Amino acid sequence: MPEIYFEDIKEGTVRDVGSYTVPKEEMVAFSERYDPQPIHIDEEAASNHVFGEIIASGWYTACICMRLLTDAFLRETVSIGSPGLDTLSWSTPVYAGDTLTVENEILDTRASRSRDDRGYVRNQTRAYNQDDEEVISWTATTIVLCRGAD
Repeated sequence: MPEIYFEDIKEGTVRDVGSYTVPKEEMVAFSERYDPQPIHIDEEAASNHVFGEIIASGWYTACICMRLLTDAFLRETVSIGSPGLDTLSWSTPVYAGDTLTVENEILDTRASRSRDDRGYVRNQTRAYNQDDEEVISWTATTIVLCRGAD
């Protein structure tokens, strides 16, 4: 049962939401199904590319982060969704065997002006590889119910 309401979320809070080591089979299977670009699925084509070997789809990387964020934080909030992302960037390629560590920072919160049962939480999610290089970052807004609204 979700226990974190809008009033409980404080600006400036940074959460470590977990780590995940990327298995090659899973990385390739995701790309074969959803992002079948040669740099993600074809060893030979990737070896002739600037990255030198297959790399993870950025969408796969985002999915890993989303799963960790959900398990460590969003599942515990009384969230009713999101209007979307403000920013999304992939800054360093992810390779099979990389270990991604994900954190989430609450950038700001604001109560809804039109509905007193909710507030908006702008947050940034970032993931780093084992070399402490940022691999992905996004900024999003989550709509969270106020205590007593559910």
